[in-house]
Amino acid sequence: MQQAISISKLSKVYDSGFTALHEVDLEIRKGEILALLGPNGAGKTTLISIVCGLVNPTSGTVQVQGHDIIREFRAAREKIGLVPQELFVETWETVWDTVSYSRGLFGKKPKPELIEKILKDLSLWDKKDNRILQLSGGMKRRVMIAKALAHEPEILFLDEPTAGVDVELRKDMWQLVRGLRETGVTIILTTHYIEEAEEIADRVGVINKGRIIVVDEKIELMRKLGKKQLTVELNDPLGSLPEALNRYDLDLEDDGRRLVYRYDTGAERTGIGSLLADLNRAGISVKDLNTKQSSLEDIFVTLVEEAR
Repeated sequence: MQQAISISKLSKVYDSGFTALHEVDLEIRKGEILALLGPNGAGKTTLISIVCGLVNPTSGTVQVQGHDIIREFRAAREKIGLVPQELFVETWETVWDTVSYSRGLFGKKPKPELIEKILKDLSLWDKKDNRILQLSGGMKRRVMIAKALAHEPEILFLDEPTAGVDVELRKDMWQLVRGLRETGVTIILTTHYIEEAEEIADRVGVINKGRIIVVDEKIELMRKLGKKQLTVELNDPLGSLPEALNRYDLDLEDDGRRLVYRYDTGAERTGIGSLLADLNRAGISVKDLNTKQSSLEDIFVTLVEEAR
């Protein structure tokens, strides 16, 4: 599959001596949605800033659609649209002029029909003649997205795009993102809302302390690292687990009224049948059973904790 971005041995050490990135290797496929997850300070924004030409790397290489970001800066940068975390828009200009100007910065000829479509897709059309300073924070965020799309980029970076915004904007944004992917645009997003990544991403990457921990297909990641949890509600509370149950990964909870059994979804045998049989042989009466599948958030937390 064709790569939109190729990152090799990328490191960033600031003047203070802090190492933000440690020899990061990452291939981002053309036309995919990649969710990059990580705690605060993990290196997500530094990585994005280097790819977008805002921060110089200490070592390593980055190619955008085959263009080196240092030697062929202009060719690489014009492929990219960036929606940063921080709001930065020209407060005295109108929405229409701000978005149109962004297109002109990349040497693109005016295309009013495109600007109109973008503003309508982002529910900004009725605000097109408003000055930016008249807009709410959520509307300003929409303008930032419109600016990033004005020059028709082939790659779109969304750095925490829905942090602190209303539900309506999130809904509009993900609808827009899906539409962009259908046209072949590659999308890389960072988010604190892991349920969003779980819903929309094709692949998921986890970064912590400047290192990529894992990058995999979302479905494959959940299959390999996800676990199921069986909760066994008991008719009579247990003071402790019988020795016959020591071979199982069991926790006794709720003052002995509940047994929690965790098992690998990819294993050939789950062990549930033998567990229930051993419970019966031990004279433990079962009231109810229910199961729960690990979420992407559970996997993320586990990976970050293991990498500490």
